[in-house]
Amino acid sequence: MPAPQNPKKKALMPSGPLRRSLRAAGHHLTAIVQVGKEGATEAVTRQLDQALLDHELVKVKVGTESPEDRFEAAERLAAGAQAQLAQILGRTLLLYRKHPRKPKFEPGPAEDARGAAPEPRSAGRAPARKRTVRKGSFRKGR
Repeated sequence: MPAPQNPKKKALMPSGPLRRSLRAAGHHLTAIVQVGKEGATEAVTRQLDQALLDHELVKVKVGTESPEDRFEAAERLAAGAQAQLAQILGRTLLLYRKHPRKPKFEPGPAEDARGAAPEPRSAGRAPARKRTVRKGSFRKGR
């Protein structure tokens, strides 16, 4: 019998390399969208939809005066904007939706068809830098 799933984590996207890279990229972002005392309204969802179209990864701040719990607000916003919830940290949500034409975090439609080419790697190690010794850099007496 499977263990019951934690209700707080049911809305998060599955763990994996994409979620890790989203969380790393979202660490330095500031909250663009804020949920206030009215809660997650239609206007907030429209604003989030536009922000996701512009930025692809958006931080949302849920205010303390919001009538909804942060998990309820996260579910409503993610469902309303057709986005994935990458992280809930305190009262801050990190939402992601792949850009239709120019995705930053996942391969785009053109790359999916032909397969992403690996980046060229340099052969061997980088050449060592020439080290110079300045006068007076050695200790006397040793």
